Amino acid sequence: MKNFYKIDKLNFLTPGMPLLTGKGGYPRAFEILEEMGLDGMEVEFVHGVRMSDDMCEFVNKIQKEKNFVITAHAPFYINLNSKEEEKVEASVTRIIETAKTASNFGGYSITYHAAFYMGKDKETVYNQVKEQTKKIVEILEKNNIKMWIRPETTGKETQWGDYEEIIRLSKEFEQVLPCIDFSHIHARFGGKYNTYDEFCKILERIGTELGDFALNNFHAHLAGIEYTAKGERRHLIFEDSDMNYKDLLKALKSFDVKGALVCESPNIEQDTKLLKDFYLSL
Repeated sequence: MKNFYKIDKLNFLTPGMPLLTGKGGYPRAFEILEEMGLDGMEVEFVHGVRMSDDMCEFVNKIQKEKNFVITAHAPFYINLNSKEEEKVEASVTRIIETAKTASNFGGYSITYHAAFYMGKDKETVYNQVKEQTKKIVEILEKNNIKMWIRPETTGKETQWGDYEEIIRLSKEFEQVLPCIDFSHIHARFGGKYNTYDEFCKILERIGTELGDFALNNFHAHLAGIEYTAKGERRHLIFEDSDMNYKDLLKALKSFDVKGALVCESPNIEQDTKLLKDFYLSL
C-alpha cells in the first residue's frame, strides 16, 4: 500500500477550532493547540468545502513549522446511494473537493459519512458505494492528489458503514482506509464494543484484514455519546457518557497504533487534552 504521509505516533486532534478560539480564526486556533500541547485539528467542512488559497497556504505553513497533523471532514450532505443521480454526483464532487483542499493544506487524510441504505439490501448498497468510490479514486489519481480517503463508521443501522463494510471497501482500493469512530460503533450496536477486549477485536480485525500498515496509518474518532435502540443520538462529554475511553486508549497503546485520533466531544479541547494526558500516563 502507498504511504502518503509519515506518522510516527498517535496524535490527538480537536474537531475543528478549539472553543477558546473565539473570532481568532485559524491563527489563534493553532496557537491554542500549541499552548495545550495538542497535536493538530480536523478541519470541518460542514456545509461546503470553503477555504481560500491564502488560508490553505497559511495552514500548510503552520502544519510544517509546528509538525501538526491536520485532517478534514467532508460536508455532511453526502449520500453515495441517493435515489437521485444528481445528489450522488454532488456527493462525489464534495469528497473530491475535500481531498483536493486537504492536499493543498498539507493534510493527512479526509473522512466522510458515505451513504444511507435507503431501504436497499446491504450488498446492493455496498456495490453502489464501491462504484462511486472507484470514480473518486480514479479522479484523485488522475490529478495526482495523494490523500487518504476514509469512509467513517456510522452510528445508526440506517446508515451504510459498519466497520466490516468499511474494512471490505478498504481492501478494494489502495487509496482507501477506514475512519473508525469508536463512539458510533458503540451506539450502533446498542452499547456493545465498550470493553478492552472488544476494542482489541476491532483493531485485530483491521490488522488481520488490512495489515499492520492500516494500524500505523490510523484515523479515528472518539467522544462521549448518547444513544437509543436506534443508535446514535448526540455527542456528549466523556464525563456524561458511558463511553469507556480509558480501555480504548489502553487497546490503542497495546497495538501501538499510530495516526490521528480526533476527539469529537462538545467541549472540544478539554476532552482532547483529557485523552492525550491519559494516554501518555499509560
